[in-house]
Amino acid sequence: MQRTTHRSLLLARPVLVALAAAVALTATSCAKSEDDASDGKKSTAAADAGQKVAKPKPGSKTCTVDAYGGKKIDLKSATVGFSQSEKEANPFRIAETQSIKDEAAKRGVKLLTANAQSQFSKQISDVQDLLAKGADLLVIAPLNSDGWDPVLQAAAAKQVPIVTIDRKINATACKDYVSFIASDFVEQGRRAADQMIEATGGKGEVAILLGSAGNNVTTERTKGFKERLAEKAPDLKVVFEQTGDFTREKGQQVTEQLIQSKPGIKGIYAENDEMGLGAVAALKGAGKKAGDIKIVTVDGTRNAVQGVVDGWISGVIESNPRFGPLAFQTLDDFTQGKEVPQDIIIQDGAYDDGNAEQDLGKAY
Repeated sequence: MQRTTHRSLLLARPVLVALAAAVALTATSCAKSEDDASDGKKSTAAADAGQKVAKPKPGSKTCTVDAYGGKKIDLKSATVGFSQSEKEANPFRIAETQSIKDEAAKRGVKLLTANAQSQFSKQISDVQDLLAKGADLLVIAPLNSDGWDPVLQAAAAKQVPIVTIDRKINATACKDYVSFIASDFVEQGRRAADQMIEATGGKGEVAILLGSAGNNVTTERTKGFKERLAEKAPDLKVVFEQTGDFTREKGQQVTEQLIQSKPGIKGIYAENDEMGLGAVAALKGAGKKAGDIKIVTVDGTRNAVQGVVDGWISGVIESNPRFGPLAFQTLDDFTQGKEVPQDIIIQDGAYDDGNAEQDLGKAY
């Protein structure tokens, strides 16, 4: 399939500004954004609690339907296929899927859905099945970043554009997929480190409950956390790292091992809330008191924010799961022939003891 050369980002600037303005996410829960909290005070609720803002990633190139090798279609008459990666026992995935369904219903778009139940081979066959059922456009929340060649080849053969959300596919933007929409995971790791430094005083030994292997979220959240510790708190040492696979059960198991092998551990960085809640369960089971070991997590689920209120969790960095409005707006613009950014970043908030109680109702 012939591909044309991308236009320069400078020519696309008016479109990018328009897109960023158009895709303020109307999430029902959000904490104060990092930009709003830049005065160094404890983060508090955003003045307009309903809005979430997204923007093109700095330096992001753009994509058009012509450059992609696709075809212009009317989104209202199209069929969109959505592939969810994980079991919807996780509040993040529940909120993510609901956001996609709500936006499709709002726009009157036919939606086909599939859930891979945390099995990568099933997700590949799920997406192939969505294509076979007539999906004109695809929104994929990938389980893993690698191994997508069969899907990409099948979609290219049918000229079906793909937007990926939350986790990135290791492929070429504006060739294999149109846009990637997500949080800045490296920055999430840095902000989690900031909360850990504050909670521990910047000295001691800490552990990392790693997410699942094989995806960019785990790699980038780890990278940001370690970078910030090295920069701001070299006396806060990471002495334990083990995967908890983003699940509560595994997070509890790993923490039980951790407190046996490293009894002097001062803090635990869990790369999602479910593992962090598993860590809380392990500490309670071991007879620990709230605050004995500082826990910082990433996601922003209601149970984790309640953990902050109760004193078991020191801080939660939000990772916004409500991709529906932004994913459909991106597809709508793209199928109309407009330029869209290849990388779109959602602006996330945070919870700590300064805002968790008052903002609990905004968590998902």
